[in-house]
Amino acid sequence: MLAGTEPALRAPAKTHDVWLLSICQALFFMANTIAITTIPLVGLQYAPSPAFATIPLGLQFAGTMAATYPASLIMGAIGRRSGLMIGALFAILSGAVSWHAVMIGQFWLFCVGTTLYGVFAAFASYYRFAAADSADAAHAGSNDEEQVKAARARAIAWVLAGGVVAAVIGPELAKLSRDWFAPIIFAGCYVVIAILGVLTCITLAGLKLRAPTKGAKRDDGRPLAEIFAKPDTIAAVTGTITAYVTMNLLMTATPIAMMACGLSFSDTAFVIQGHVLGMFLPSFFTGKLIARYGTTKISLIGAGLLLLSAAINLTGIKLANFFAGLVLLGLGWNFLFIASTTLLTTVHRPEEKAKVQGMNDLLLFSC
Repeated sequence: MLAGTEPALRAPAKTHDVWLLSICQALFFMANTIAITTIPLVGLQYAPSPAFATIPLGLQFAGTMAATYPASLIMGAIGRRSGLMIGALFAILSGAVSWHAVMIGQFWLFCVGTTLYGVFAAFASYYRFAAADSADAAHAGSNDEEQVKAARARAIAWVLAGGVVAAVIGPELAKLSRDWFAPIIFAGCYVVIAILGVLTCITLAGLKLRAPTKGAKRDDGRPLAEIFAKPDTIAAVTGTITAYVTMNLLMTATPIAMMACGLSFSDTAFVIQGHVLGMFLPSFFTGKLIARYGTTKISLIGAGLLLLSAAINLTGIKLANFFAGLVLLGLGWNFLFIASTTLLTTVHRPEEKAKVQGMNDLLLFSC
């Protein structure tokens, strides 16, 4: 570390921002846990055909895909805080629309609500990059690239660790709110999502991240084709896509599969709870592991855990299979996703950040 940089490393604003982003991540994944647990079941209940049951969830990801790149450019222009607050407004709108759709039993209006939720998720996916920005600001003046990289990994991991709270509270909120408007089930879950959006807006208002500088706003960096042809960029993008697509494929199918196997909604909430814990509990030490062993080794371990999850899911349809498979799925996602995200932060220059991160997440959610 260079002389004179230690005070910057301890700047309260940087720690303050990481904590607030971690809270926002917790609120987002509380909402996400509710959404993932209930949307397939609501879709099955109101769809004109069982074949359409997963359309609302598919449209959620389509909304995320469509909004991801514009969200990054918006934040590049107006700053993280303002951009992320715009995203949180979509959570409130999604909760309101989805609640109304369930109350009147309108499937296609429900699809509109889940698409709006996808837009919120697109903005929320940048909490991790905002944490990396905070780490960069805290290490301003340091010429030690490995130290900065390790700091980014820890910041990203700590923000994602906010999901641990979601793992404990999210499924309980889903069960608690399920019958608020009985005999119409699940409507209350979307009221909770709207409330979580309000809390997210309030939390984001306290961020102290600096507004983008002129240099960061100018799009005068290298062409995207050149950046994405680099081996490190290919590895980072492939890792994030593999982690997220595998996780979403298995997690989306699980609630419907468990119901088809005669398991209860409480069993489903329990399995999702274990999965979300597997996703985020390791975050308390993943950053340290990356700092010690590097992104490549941790990525490979994560990929191996995803393969093991698939194998366990193929061996049976008992509650134990669903639970063990999804816990390992979460753990594999954590290692591979955090390592790949950390690697991605090393491949772009400051003026290229918005377009590189936006393209990465566009490819991610497209897949």
